Amino acid sequence: MRILTAALIMACIGSSVSTHAQERALDEALADTKILQGLAIIDESSGLSAQTLVQIGGIISPSGQEHERAAAVAELMRSIGLEDVQISEAPNVTGRIPGRSGKALVFVSTLDDLATVAEHQRAAGTPPVIDGNRVVGPGTNTSLTTVAMLSAARALLETGITPEHDLVFASVAEEETGLRGMHALYADYRDQALAFVDILGEGSTLSYGALGIHWWRIHAHGPAGHTLNGGLPNVNQAIGRAVDRIFQIREPQLFEHRRTRLNVAVLNSGAVFNHKPETGWFSLDVRSLDPEHIESMESQVRHILDEVTAELGITFNMEEVSRTPPGQIDGALDSSLVQTSVAISDYLGSSPALSNAGSANLNVSIAGGTLSIGISSERGGRRGFPDEWADIDVMQRTAKHIFLLAVTQANAD
Repeated sequence: MRILTAALIMACIGSSVSTHAQERALDEALADTKILQGLAIIDESSGLSAQTLVQIGGIISPSGQEHERAAAVAELMRSIGLEDVQISEAPNVTGRIPGRSGKALVFVSTLDDLATVAEHQRAAGTPPVIDGNRVVGPGTNTSLTTVAMLSAARALLETGITPEHDLVFASVAEEETGLRGMHALYADYRDQALAFVDILGEGSTLSYGALGIHWWRIHAHGPAGHTLNGGLPNVNQAIGRAVDRIFQIREPQLFEHRRTRLNVAVLNSGAVFNHKPETGWFSLDVRSLDPEHIESMESQVRHILDEVTAELGITFNMEEVSRTPPGQIDGALDSSLVQTSVAISDYLGSSPALSNAGSANLNVSIAGGTLSIGISSERGGRRGFPDEWADIDVMQRTAKHIFLLAVTQANAD
């Protein structure tokens, strides 16, 4: 493992990255016996963290139904000694280690799971199990991030480290369905936060920019009727014609280098063989680094729907499901936050890939103009399947990455 000195944050690069003198170089921190003690505490708590993942991961927590898991996380925050632990209406859970400056470094993990994960949890009827270097069972993969965050917070508290800035630890709701929890958290902390750290793994990939993502449900409406009365007009014909033309939109090919994408993944209509449906719908997933490409593709989709209505007499309406904002912050790549995270990943054994196209909670804070980073990686395997699992070693390295970012970026000593 190599130790790299993080680059100093550049003075006033762009409008959103500013210089903060209260930062600590990584190599200096790693020469401090108190910091090494904190890393050792994380190592020694591996078994405890695995048991905590069994507990948290075993709680059924689909997006929009996170209250039970939120309560359990809040109780764990209180038990390790975090201050001002609260559960918001979202429900987001927050706790903090107070600093002196009035500013904050905010760490963010995700409370909710995919709906399919909840289905597998109910079908299993039993909690996850520890199997060697894995915690196996639905609900473990995403919850690894929350447990790693709590492990890092425990190490900071047990070593008695005092940060210059508040260290806020937050688990947010509804990441899977529109980032609603993160929107609420950002509203609470945007004026206080120096930066947000979106915890998605150990840091083999580091994201410092945000990919715009719009999700739509496109509804089709037409006359119902029995097959004997004739198959046309038919919402299925209209859906098929519209989807075929949507896939011919050229922006994904013309602007592939800007991560411009378009996809239809779900088609839904009808229930029986002998009756044409009155309604149906299909999904639309539109993505790009550039808002103008998203707007162009959506405009073309509306034109296609109008064309099909004129041709077949089937009407459409577009229902917005979620809107994840894009954003880029001038100077983010060269900021101390990003460069220190690169150095930490290198120290922990990764050679991280850098991306300006994150698509998670960090999109909200980046779009709002606040420096943010997503530290991500594979967390295990089979997410969304009955045999989902989380890697304990990855959880440990994730905790260490959080711990070292807290120490360096909040000038903790």
